[in-house]
Amino acid sequence: MTVSLNRRLALTGLSGLLAAPALPRGAAAQTAPAAPAATQAPGFYRFKVGGFTVTTVHDGFRDMPLQGFVRNAPLEEVQKVLAESFLSTTTYRIPFTVTFVETPRGLVVFDAGNGVTPAGATMGRMIENMAAAGLDPAKVTTVIQSHFHGDHVNGLLDAQGGRAFPNAEVVVPAVEWAWWSDSGNETRSPEGQRANFANSQRRFAPYNGRVRQIADGAEAVPGIRAMAAYGHTPGHTVYHVADGGAEMVFLADITNRPELFARRPDFHAIFDFDPAMAEASRRRVFDRVAADRVRVTGYHFPFPANGYVVQEGSGYRFVPADWSSAV
Repeated sequence: MTVSLNRRLALTGLSGLLAAPALPRGAAAQTAPAAPAATQAPGFYRFKVGGFTVTTVHDGFRDMPLQGFVRNAPLEEVQKVLAESFLSTTTYRIPFTVTFVETPRGLVVFDAGNGVTPAGATMGRMIENMAAAGLDPAKVTTVIQSHFHGDHVNGLLDAQGGRAFPNAEVVVPAVEWAWWSDSGNETRSPEGQRANFANSQRRFAPYNGRVRQIADGAEAVPGIRAMAAYGHTPGHTVYHVADGGAEMVFLADITNRPELFARRPDFHAIFDFDPAMAEASRRRVFDRVAADRVRVTGYHFPFPANGYVVQEGSGYRFVPADWSSAV
């Protein structure tokens, strides 16, 4: 009975297709799908933290050789971890995502992005994605820096070398400012990071008189508090955002891609100033946000770069937030 019924249904469907009139050639052409767009859709995503509106804005990506990116593990071990997350085992792709927070007192941005990049570059997309999200650089009241690596401070300047955020105050960790503003520290810094001294001086120069230093635990603005997470740089700082009973943490560079450095917090990235200290900070901060189930955003997390961290064995796992929480 079942076989006969299924056969009749199949034949009915087939006969219906055979009986359908053919479309005229002109009609077929009119209903042909449009050619795909040459670029992706704008990269921004919004969610709420209490009365605050958080928007993550994609700033593009950069590809690097995988060989040597992790300093304390053989390439084969790094490749194995990446393969488990379906990531390339030959090229390491670093995403960039900037976090904005709209508060009743103004628009805040954590770090300034890559800034102006050459034509055809895969990074430096923040300003165009800000426009798509309806975020005006002139309306940013506070730029809160986590640290002074180029991909975080270069966007302080516009194409003319002026202030990219013309009306903003810049808040910086006091420890970070003290290190990179003292040229005497240059020979005490890893060779690959010595260019940060001149670059920092250039990027902050147009904001002379608008830079405010804060200590660990101090409020950058009401509702946003500094949390020391030293190691990636001498004063690397993450930030706790709270409104009412809601909270989140901007993780900055506590880790590069979480598929690699959260799952293996013992891995030391080539960009870490003090790798052992960076690992200790990573474990401490991850332990806190995992235990308290606090939502996070991360600068090098896969877009839209927000979700949660859970403990898993001797490491951690990043769990993207449910898209239904978008606003």
